[in-house]
Amino acid sequence: GAEVVFSVDCTKLKEYFLPGEREFDRIYFNFPHCGRKAGVVKNRELLACFFHSCTEVLAEQGEVHVALCNGQGGTPVDQPRREWHNSWQIVAVAAGAGFILSNVHPFQAETIHGYKCTGYRSQDKSFCVEGALNHIFTRSTPPLCLTPMSCKTQLGSQKVSFQVPQVLADKINRGFLKVNSSHPVRTIKEKLSAGLSQAFPLQNISSCLPLLHQGHLHGVCHSNIFCIALSPGEAPSTEETPQGLAKAVWFSHFGQDTDRNGQEGCPIPKQFYLRPSLLPHAQAIIEKGAFSPGTLHVLSGPVFRQCRITPRSMPVFHEMLVVLAVRRGTENSCIQMLVENIKTTMSSLHQAISGIKPSISLQEATSFGTELNDFAAFECQLGEIQHFICMGTEPDPSGSCVGVIRTAPDELKSSELVVVSASLNLDLLAMLLCGISDWRMLWTSDRRFLQQFPEGELRLFKSFSLYPPSYVHDVSFWVPNGEEFDEVAFHTLARRVSGEMVISIQLRDSFQQPGTGRRSLCYRVTFQSCDRALGCREAAEMQLRFREEMQQHLGVTLR
Repeated sequence: GAEVVFSVDCTKLKEYFLPGEREFDRIYFNFPHCGRKAGVVKNRELLACFFHSCTEVLAEQGEVHVALCNGQGGTPVDQPRREWHNSWQIVAVAAGAGFILSNVHPFQAETIHGYKCTGYRSQDKSFCVEGALNHIFTRSTPPLCLTPMSCKTQLGSQKVSFQVPQVLADKINRGFLKVNSSHPVRTIKEKLSAGLSQAFPLQNISSCLPLLHQGHLHGVCHSNIFCIALSPGEAPSTEETPQGLAKAVWFSHFGQDTDRNGQEGCPIPKQFYLRPSLLPHAQAIIEKGAFSPGTLHVLSGPVFRQCRITPRSMPVFHEMLVVLAVRRGTENSCIQMLVENIKTTMSSLHQAISGIKPSISLQEATSFGTELNDFAAFECQLGEIQHFICMGTEPDPSGSCVGVIRTAPDELKSSELVVVSASLNLDLLAMLLCGISDWRMLWTSDRRFLQQFPEGELRLFKSFSLYPPSYVHDVSFWVPNGEEFDEVAFHTLARRVSGEMVISIQLRDSFQQPGTGRRSLCYRVTFQSCDRALGCREAAEMQLRFREEMQQHLGVTLR
């Protein structure tokens, strides 16, 4: 009952089918080849034209299956694996047409009734299909078009609007913690709350917490926060700003502000900035007298921090802050009870997901032996920390800091009570529990991510974009004399220009010119997407834009 069409040019598929017949669910191309002794370059060109042709006749949820002989594809599944330049680079070629590799498995000719391989060097001869692989491609979500975006938030007694930093335009108001959300960060927050409620009376602070803070951030490096300019005529007076939010960040014990390079003694002017922590909101609740001793108060929401680019460094993440007032002298036992409750919940979740019990430990801040991740390093800027909560899973059993614990004896102005707080990074917990290697995947707009967590059920995540291609570009430049180079601003610019397509920035070389004292830096920038197609041409265009923006915004001179 099938229709067979002969002499079809695989690079012009739409010419052979009427408009109503161009919605194929599957397109198969078994062992494509240009014929005779065509080299890898010609066969890449064939595949590139084929994939572009597929975009015109494939259904939205359709698949493209391409079978290649062992070694041709250039993916880690090929054994032995050819050198990249000597392969067909099928994943990178497909990415140029907007496809991602979603599955790859052995090609089993014996399971296909009537199949016979033929055409060796354009002759009626068979060729070796042992170790051959079938590559299954699906459509990628389209590139992000981030347009300027404004956002409204409550500040004091009035609503104000502000321009959202472009790097955060697709991350504001995503609603991951809302009641109808099935996102894993909400599931983890709810599981933690349920566990804590077994040991403490619990109150969720459900009121809408303002996205903006105002005033000084004592001890916090200026380049680590997102400064915000309100829309003209909308700045509230000091009287209208909530008392607790107009002051310094809670628990801060630093006496000086720091400048953009982390140097003390440079006061930061009062300004508005996206909240880097929920601690000031807790302080505001205490000062209003709405804080019940003995009750665990839970606040949660996204917080925003400028940081360097690594797979676990997040410019935005969901913080869960639990605050409890206890009698002086009982704070250590309270901390132990709090941590044991968190450990029990996390161990139970991880064992249910992977069958392996994770290592969760409470480490004294004074004897913390592991190198601080960006989350922990910024928390140290906010104020004194008593303990770090660390969680280790395979393949990193040594542990990553996922939370911090503080005590503040002065906040309640009571000689009998001490405030204990625990701040948890829900996004890091989701990554460790569900085996998500890249924080960007938590924010993907691809429906295939949330489909893996039906009704909030936590499972091990299986990537729908396998072996994404990476593109390496180097950039070198002169730094203005007498100025420290702001690396965080450099990384933030790379995030913005690439739309979070940069996965790594590494310093390759630093050189000081004799005589002039001019300093030159060379960085290696690696572009790679975790969830959508990124072609080499698109990455090259990003690198060119990055170079232009560096000169304009960072004041450097390109070499």
